[in-house]
Amino acid sequence: MSDRADPLRSFRDRFLLPDGVIYLDGNSLGPLPRATPDRIATVIRREWGQSLVGAWNDHGWIDLARRVGDKIGRLIGADQGGTIVADSTSINIFKCLTAALTLRPDRTVILTETGNFPTDIYIAEGIARASLRVVDDPVAALDADVAVLMLTQVNYRTGAMHDIASITAAAHRAGTLVLWDLSHSAGAVPLTIGADEVDFAVGCGYKYLNGGPGAPAFLSVAASHWPDLRFPLTGWLGHADPFAFDPSFRPAAGVAGGVVGTPPILSLAALEVGVDLMLEAPIDLVREKSVALTERFLTAMEAREFRSITPADPTRRGSQVSFRHPDGYAIVLALIARGVIGDFRAPDVMRFGFAPLYVRYQDVDDAVAILDDVMRAEVWRDPRYQQRRAVT
Repeated sequence: MSDRADPLRSFRDRFLLPDGVIYLDGNSLGPLPRATPDRIATVIRREWGQSLVGAWNDHGWIDLARRVGDKIGRLIGADQGGTIVADSTSINIFKCLTAALTLRPDRTVILTETGNFPTDIYIAEGIARASLRVVDDPVAALDADVAVLMLTQVNYRTGAMHDIASITAAAHRAGTLVLWDLSHSAGAVPLTIGADEVDFAVGCGYKYLNGGPGAPAFLSVAASHWPDLRFPLTGWLGHADPFAFDPSFRPAAGVAGGVVGTPPILSLAALEVGVDLMLEAPIDLVREKSVALTERFLTAMEAREFRSITPADPTRRGSQVSFRHPDGYAIVLALIARGVIGDFRAPDVMRFGFAPLYVRYQDVDDAVAILDDVMRAEVWRDPRYQQRRAVT
């Protein structure tokens, strides 16, 4: 495939990307959509600046978390009305795990896999009424004690991708609920969590959804659970009638009870721009290009004797590829200094994300050529690339 023949090529112009940069880190932080600064300026100057507190009604601020959630719900194929934007991914994991345990009162185990994202595990460890079981093969470990299986669809370190439908079905056969973390999936791979009967899903807004640093996260709950759904954090905007200011809590119906505090309007406005942009792109074309980009990069890197830890089978990988190298950190810093931005995960993993809306096929070829120069001249041995930064 050439960039000229790419049906998604026009989307690149919808992002503000620095000249001379090949951005392969959208799986960590998406770049700035061109429409976002004007949208934020409008919210600040006209909505907040002119309407003041009236903007909650006049500009629909009070419904913004629901509106953006519905749009993300379309991206992930969720049950209609089952997705809302609130808080961070970590907080939403806590809310969903605890709600799942309430739905399975006779079971106490949270099951997950070795190598899951650390914050997911940390949150599970902190839930007092549950015990956490971490195993290499979680499907084989399903038993009558497991209340909820918690998995990340695309592994943050390796890029390996689970099959949501088959694993969810296996869990349900064991009477177990499932929570999927879609942080490295939403906006990158086709998702049909409603049809797949996923119980709970969460994900962040700042990777492939391009919502900006610290963008709020989303949570989604299957409609079948709404009648009995009880979240552990019960804030005023999760109340059935928040402006009645009742002294005792009555949960709002469905996923709306998952809202705790006042929504972050500026962040939500930025996230909506990124989500709207993703909704314009046919997800099947996004996935097709993702597979082609990652295949092109994998082939070139392996020819240079870099050891991939990402599955070669495209049906088993997300939109990133990763390689182990003992000097991976220094190599990544040397590449960044040359304009190829990837990132590093301890102890020795070099990660490269391929967001199809703005990464070009020529970017892959140019990145490999720059890598050749870095390795041939051993640029990465420079002492300045040996010093660890606060964020890697």
